[in-house]
Amino acid sequence: MAKAMNIFYPVKSGLYVNLTNKCPCSCVFCLRQTMDSVGGAETLWLERSPAWEEVEEAFGRVDLSQYSEVVFCGFGEPTEELENLLRLAGEIKKANGSMPIRVNTNGLGSLVNGKNIAPLFEGLIDEVSVSLNAPDKERYLEVARPRFGIDSFDAMLSFVREVKKYVKNVVLTSVSTVLTPEEEARSAALCGELGVSYRIRKWEE
Repeated sequence: MAKAMNIFYPVKSGLYVNLTNKCPCSCVFCLRQTMDSVGGAETLWLERSPAWEEVEEAFGRVDLSQYSEVVFCGFGEPTEELENLLRLAGEIKKANGSMPIRVNTNGLGSLVNGKNIAPLFEGLIDEVSVSLNAPDKERYLEVARPRFGIDSFDAMLSFVREVKKYVKNVVLTSVSTVLTPEEEARSAALCGELGVSYRIRKWEE
């Protein structure tokens, strides 16, 4: 497995941000199990989580005008590096206040950081996409295999309820190869109860 320090990489028209390889989940469908990169990166395996100075230096070489959005999503859970995530989002907003910023997350960032992180997204993050991938806690434990155990599903839903107070667009997603049609219907119903959007995404996205 080759490693590098590819912090920024293009996917279609988006600029993606790879801040860490740390993740509290080991999802059965995770791309990391079968490939070393997606998009335009040669590898998304990092030598280590970059320090802020390295993120800042790499961002200085980015031309934001070439992209339609910035997405925090690499080979790890972005909220594992919450300080750098928030700091970089602030720099992006300073450079281009109209640039949409999305965070793709498993929704366990409050457990990871030991505090409610949702209010910190206000004014910085335009969309949060949360990996649901199950209609109940038992199935979630089987699919996501979180290190926090059976309580992870409820913690993820709690984050969703909180973050929708501070972020305009909140979407929950499931991978198309994971759930049965009945489970997808239950997941959609759950999202309806939460008052957020639901999307079934292709495995390779």
